[in-house]
Amino acid sequence: MRIILLRHAESLGNVDELAYTRIPDHALPLTDDGREQARLTGPEIEEVLDGQRPAVYVSPYLRTRETLRLLDIRDTCERITQEPRLREQDWGNLQDPQEQEVQKQRRHEFGHFFYRLPFGESGADVDDRVAAFLSELGACGEDHPDTVLVVSHGLTIRLLCRRLFGWSIELFESLSNPTTCEYRVVERVGDKWTLDRPFRQWRDSPDGETQI
Repeated sequence: MRIILLRHAESLGNVDELAYTRIPDHALPLTDDGREQARLTGPEIEEVLDGQRPAVYVSPYLRTRETLRLLDIRDTCERITQEPRLREQDWGNLQDPQEQEVQKQRRHEFGHFFYRLPFGESGADVDDRVAAFLSELGACGEDHPDTVLVVSHGLTIRLLCRRLFGWSIELFESLSNPTTCEYRVVERVGDKWTLDRPFRQWRDSPDGETQI
C-alpha cells in the first residue's frame, strides 16, 4: 500500500488568524493564492500517482474539499470519501482573540500532544481517531486500491505518520507541519513503512530519536 498525504492549500486562517474569530474553522475558505497553489499541485499529484487510480479520503472541512476539487484529478480516482476522522484538531471556541493567544501559548508550553484545548481536543485525541482510521484502512479487502490519497491538515498528517512509524511523542513534537499543499508519500513494503522525505525538524528530539 502507498499513501500520499497532502496538506490543504493556503486558507484564510493561514494568513489571518483573526479569521477564526469570525468564521468557524470548518468553513474557512482557501485564499486566491491557495486556489492557485492547488491548481499547480494537481499535475504533481498526477505524476506521483503514475496512472494508479487511488482511493481518496478527504477531511470534510471546506479548505480540504476545495483543495481536492482544484487538483482536478477526480476523474482519475477510484473512489472519494469524506472522512471526519481526518479533520483538523478541534480548537473549541475561538471567538475571543485574546483567549486564542492565551491558549496557543499554554499549548506551546505544555506540549502539542497532551494539552487539551477548552471545548476542543488534544493532540492525543486526534492521535486516537487517526489510529482508528488507519486500522480500518488496513483491514480493507482486496478490492480496495493499493494507492491512497489523503487530503488533510498539518498536525493530522504528522500524527498519521507518528502512528505508522511508531514515533515517540517527543519526536512528533520536534517536527514541523508540512507547508500548505506540501505532501509526503509513505509506502509499505512487507511489514515495513518508508517515508519519501523527512519532515522539517525545529529542534532535536530530546531522546535522540530520528525519523525513519
